Amino acid sequence: MKLSGGFDANASALTAQRLRMDVISSNIANAETTRAKYVDGKFVPYARKMVVMEPTSPNFSDMLSNQLNGSGTSSSTGGTASPGVKITQIVEDQTPFKLVYNPSHPDADEDGYVQMPNVDIAKEMIDMISATRAYEANVTALNSNKAMFAKALEIGK
Repeated sequence: MKLSGGFDANASALTAQRLRMDVISSNIANAETTRAKYVDGKFVPYARKMVVMEPTSPNFSDMLSNQLNGSGTSSSTGGTASPGVKITQIVEDQTPFKLVYNPSHPDADEDGYVQMPNVDIAKEMIDMISATRAYEANVTALNSNKAMFAKALEIGK
């Protein structure tokens, strides 16, 4: 295992949480966008987007057995995988759009209803707080890792 494994894990987590915050910000900014895409001859509202993450390294038992066998941290594909997370995809939420009665809106149907994005501001703010806290936790872990390396270097003096 590399000594910089902690740095790699924190760096990947910081990058992932930053992208997650960017996607959440985009959702909040488009919470009222009724013309996000043009599909089959009509406009479709903005669809909420979500970030999907997965670990970059194998599970703990695989890593332990690899270390005990002396083969290092090899992934299931045969290469070496640094610990951390990766963004696998950004998916659209399949929740139905909200119908709001507003007959004066230019996108209202014949009954006066407008399809609004499936973005819930309260849910987005909760997700933003969660992503921010995860980002802060990784910054704290990164600083602790850096302090441990500095103390280890002082031992040799």
